[in-house]
Amino acid sequence: MVRALVVVDVQNDFCEGGALAVAGGSAVAEHVSAYLDGAGDGYDVVVATADWHEPLPDSNAGHFAVGADPDYVATWPEHCVRDTDGAAYHPALRLPARTLHVRKGQGRQDYSGFEGVVVTGGAGALADALRGAGVAEVDVVGLATDHCVTATALDALDAGFGVRVLTDLTAGVGVRTTIDALTRLAGRGVVLTTSDAAR
Repeated sequence: MVRALVVVDVQNDFCEGGALAVAGGSAVAEHVSAYLDGAGDGYDVVVATADWHEPLPDSNAGHFAVGADPDYVATWPEHCVRDTDGAAYHPALRLPARTLHVRKGQGRQDYSGFEGVVVTGGAGALADALRGAGVAEVDVVGLATDHCVTATALDALDAGFGVRVLTDLTAGVGVRTTIDALTRLAGRGVVLTTSDAAR
């Protein structure tokens, strides 16, 4: 069975000290790297997604709050602006050279990695790149559980892939929203497991 690991948005702005920090983000970067060191050979494809927004005053189709406070549901503070340190992967994240890199939110409100564009090995849609590699199963890790991880996992499912979320390699923004997201994922048929069980 050809399997891919999708590492979602492990970027500086989503980790401690960043513009939109998730508690535990830095630990996720470290633990994903350790997992790849130990189990990376088990994946035929590794994907890393990244928010890659336009700077203010561009609202990125309403994603950035402009002239008002963000509501942290549909509008957000400025974050992961292209070519800035905040948009870079966390320094503890070590990705294999063969990683497919996906940029999303380029002037838009993208949450799922499947809405972005593969920028290595020729631009294109992530689902097409995975199908072209013969991928049937996708494991999803990264940030944040209750937003982009969930959106990416659900889009992977809708694209016809078998999907697992390795919950110990994710971190969420809020406890309640994370529980709700995991419940929704399980209800749709996404397998919730851990990195130890997935090895």
